[in-house]
Amino acid sequence: MPDIETAKKQIAELRERLSYHSYRYYALDSPEISDAEYDRMMVDLRSLEEQHPELITPDSPTQRVGAAPLAEFGTVEHPKPLLSLANVFSDDELLAWHKRISNLVPNQAMDFVCELKMDGLAVALTYVDGKLMRGATRGDGFRGEDIKQNLRTIKSIPLAVPKNAPRKFEVRGEVYLSKKGFEKLNRERAAEELPLFANPRNAAAGSLRQLDPRVTARRPLDIYIYAIGYIDDPSVKAPATHWEMMEYLKSLGFRISPYSAKTANIDEATRYYHRWCDWREKLDFEADGVVIKVNSLALQETLGAVGHDPRWAVAYKFPAIQATTKLLDIGINVGRTGSLNPYAILEPVSVSGVTIKRATLHNEEDIRRKGLRIGDTVIVQRAGDVIPEIVAPVISKRTGEEKEFVMPDRCPSCGSEVYKSADEAAARCTNASCPAQLHRLVEHFVSRNAMDIDGVGEKIAASLISNGLVKDASDLYYLTKEQLLTINGIEEKSANNMLEAIDESKGRSLERLIFALGIRHVGAEIADILANHFGSIDALSQATEEELTQIPAIGPKIAGSIVAFFQKAVNRSIIERLEQAGVALKEREGAKKDLPFKGQQFVLTGTLASFTRSEAETRIKALGGGVGSSVSKKTTYVVAGADPGSKLEKARKLGVKIIGEDEFLKLIK
Repeated sequence: MPDIETAKKQIAELRERLSYHSYRYYALDSPEISDAEYDRMMVDLRSLEEQHPELITPDSPTQRVGAAPLAEFGTVEHPKPLLSLANVFSDDELLAWHKRISNLVPNQAMDFVCELKMDGLAVALTYVDGKLMRGATRGDGFRGEDIKQNLRTIKSIPLAVPKNAPRKFEVRGEVYLSKKGFEKLNRERAAEELPLFANPRNAAAGSLRQLDPRVTARRPLDIYIYAIGYIDDPSVKAPATHWEMMEYLKSLGFRISPYSAKTANIDEATRYYHRWCDWREKLDFEADGVVIKVNSLALQETLGAVGHDPRWAVAYKFPAIQATTKLLDIGINVGRTGSLNPYAILEPVSVSGVTIKRATLHNEEDIRRKGLRIGDTVIVQRAGDVIPEIVAPVISKRTGEEKEFVMPDRCPSCGSEVYKSADEAAARCTNASCPAQLHRLVEHFVSRNAMDIDGVGEKIAASLISNGLVKDASDLYYLTKEQLLTINGIEEKSANNMLEAIDESKGRSLERLIFALGIRHVGAEIADILANHFGSIDALSQATEEELTQIPAIGPKIAGSIVAFFQKAVNRSIIERLEQAGVALKEREGAKKDLPFKGQQFVLTGTLASFTRSEAETRIKALGGGVGSSVSKKTTYVVAGADPGSKLEKARKLGVKIIGEDEFLKLIK
C-alpha cells in the first residue's frame, strides 16, 4: 500500500487524467485513448481510494454514483428565472416575431444563433469555487427541484471545472435520452411488464426524478449545455455574444451542441430550420424544433422578456410526424409472466420514411381509453420518432362495420382460462406451464442482460421447448451434445459453442441470475439492489415482505412478488437444480471483503457539522459499510447529528447503538 503522500499524488494525477479524457470523450466526441485504457485508470483510482478512504472527495470521478435514496426532493429558488420560449409554427409567424423585436431596437444590426430544440428536461447547474454545488430542474421557472445527486451520475456533466473558471456561475442545459437508449429502456420495461415511456422526454424526466440516484445512473442520460445563467465573479469579463459564450463554456469542459449555427440574418435562420426539417431523422436524439436567438448579449438584455418568455429568442416548432392508416386487427402476445399483451396490426403505412405494420397498444384499458375499434381509420405517429403508436381513431370515417375489441377469455397459446384482477391492467393466463410463457421466460433467461448465453436465440429456444428438452430454465444446464444434435439446424460446432456458452454462464454475477429468474416486477435495477443487499439467493429466498420493503426502491408490490416467487415449489426446485448444475448462487467476493465496516449497517439522522449527508454516506461505503434509510434490528449504528428525527427514538426502542458525530469521526479514522 502506498504511503499517504504518494497516494495523494497518484490520486490527483489519475483524477486529472480521467477528467481530461472524459472531456475529450463526452464534450468533444474526440477520444484520445481506448475505453479499456480509461477503465484501467478508473480501476487504479478506485483501488487507491479504497486503500485511503480519507482521500475520497465528492468531485472524484469514482463518486458519480453512491448517494443514498432521497426521501423527497428539496425546492431551490433560481437566482435568475429559467424562462420558457414562445413558439412559432410558420415562416410568416417567424418573420412577424423578427419584425416585433426589430421595432423595439430600431437601426440595430442583428445576427442570430440557431440551435436544435432538444426534447428533454431543462436543468440549471451551479458551480462554486470549481465544484458542482447545485443542480435543479426548471420547475415553474422561479423554483425547481434539487436533483444534484441524480445529475452527478451523468458522465457528460463535469463535477469540477478548471481553475480559470468564474468563482461562481450557472449554466443551463437540456438532459436527454438518445433514441437508442430510449428503445433499450422500453425493451427492458416491457420485459419487466412495466408501463412503457411514451417518448424520450418522458423517459429522461422520469429518470432524473428517481429518489434513488443508483436508478438514474443506469439510464443512459446525456446533456447539451445551451446557455449561461449568470456569472458572479467581477474578475471575469463575459463574452459579448451568445456564440462566444458557448465557445467559452466549451473550453471549460461543457458539452456544447455541434449542430448550432451562427446566421447573419433571419433569412439564413429560416433556411437552417427547413434544412433540419429534412435532416431531423438522422439525429440520435429527439428534436421538436429550432431555437433562434439574438446573438448579441447586450441586445438580449435590452429586449428583455414579456411574461415568462424572453423577447430575444423563439422556438420554431417542427411539424408533427403522423399518418393515417387502417387498424386491420388486434393481436395478442403472451408474456413470460402470463400477461396478455395486445398489439395493433396495421395496413402498412410510411411514417417519416419508415414503414409501420404494427403498433403498441399496452393493454385493454389503453384500447378502451382511446376508443379504438377493429377496422377504424387511425392516426399513427412515431412517438418520440421511435415507437409506433396509435394516437386516436378518425371517427368521422367510420362506416358502421367496425368491431369492438374483446379480450379473449382463453389463452391464445394454451387455451387455459384468463384471469384479470381488479388492481391490474393486464389479463393473465392461469396456466404456469403455458408454452408461450415458458418460451418468453427462456428467452429472458438467456438474454444479454441476464445469463447472456450466446447461441440460444428465439428459434433455438422454441425448438428446445417443442422437442421436450427444456421444460424450465434449469434444464439448459443439463443438455448434452447428443440432444442438441437432434435439433434441426444445430450442427456439431454450434452444439459445442452452445454448451461452452452455457457452462460459461454458470459464473455470472448474482444480480444477473436474480434478473434472469424472471421474478415479476424485478428488473435489472431492482436485481442489482437485491444482490448488493442479500448477497445470495438463499438469503433472498428467506426474506420477508417487511424486510424487503425496508430496502430503498422496494415497495409492497415488488416485495410481495419476490416472496410469492420463492414460496412456489416449482421455483425452489429450479433453483436447487441450478445449484446442482454448478450455477453460482452467491455474490462473488469483492474487493471490500477486508474493509473495517464490512457487514455493518449505518443510519444517519440529523445534521452533521463535519460532512454533508452524502459525504458521510460516501465515507461509510468506502469503508465497506451500508447506509439505510430506516432503522431496523439489522442496523449496527445510528449516527445522530444536530436536530435528529424520529429515527433516534426508534433506535432506542430497538436497542440499536447510537453514536454522536465525534464517535463517528473516530470510527472512520
